[in-house]
Amino acid sequence: MDKALYTAMTGAKHNMMAQTSHANNLANVNTTGFKSDFAAARSMPVFYGEGLPTRAFNMTERPATNLAHGALEQTGRDLDLAIEGDGFFVVQAPDGQEAYTRSGNLVIDSAGILRTGNGLPVMGNAGPIAVPPNTKIEIGSSGTVSVIPSGQGVDAPAVIDRLKLVNPEAGTLSKMEDGLFRQLDNPDILPPAAEVSVISGFLEASNVSAIHELTSMLMLARQYEMHVKLMATAKENSESSSRLIQFNN
Repeated sequence: MDKALYTAMTGAKHNMMAQTSHANNLANVNTTGFKSDFAAARSMPVFYGEGLPTRAFNMTERPATNLAHGALEQTGRDLDLAIEGDGFFVVQAPDGQEAYTRSGNLVIDSAGILRTGNGLPVMGNAGPIAVPPNTKIEIGSSGTVSVIPSGQGVDAPAVIDRLKLVNPEAGTLSKMEDGLFRQLDNPDILPPAAEVSVISGFLEASNVSAIHELTSMLMLARQYEMHVKLMATAKENSESSSRLIQFNN
């Protein structure tokens, strides 16, 4: 009876883990540039020494991230940027290393540093981009950052830097718990990709499908209930077996 109980227990456990992944996706349905996580389940045999597997357990894992592009939403704000097609913005993560994101809601802090909406410095050709005071900023489709001094005409822009935009190979990035992407198997810094372009006045919406996440959560909840019922049945069968043994004695 313990084999059925073990299988049901691990199934219920990893159903809850899959629920966590889908709940996180659903919670970020309105997060700019968010990419949803996949969740997959499989059966794993349990080996003891040199013998054959006597049990199997369930395992839910997050094998990959859905990198499909979200819809572009027009905001009209000059510092809202969206990447057209493939590519990523490069930001400086809290640990000082480069990381990648599709979130382009940029702001300028009190020190003139260009940052993402969650406060991470945006990287340029030679590090974080600093904007001179009393200037109007414009960002071109190639990522060039230009400023117009206060009181000057629009025909006097000065290029101060360029956004570092990268286009890593498919399958080389992994999303971390902070929502940023990194290259885990390749510590080298990615070079800028000239083919990546941005569009000003737009933001990329989350690629999460609320309907898909809700239906997946309902399905997982029913599976969890089934596992719990199976555990209860295994317990009842074990108790019945114990009573039969007592009667025979």
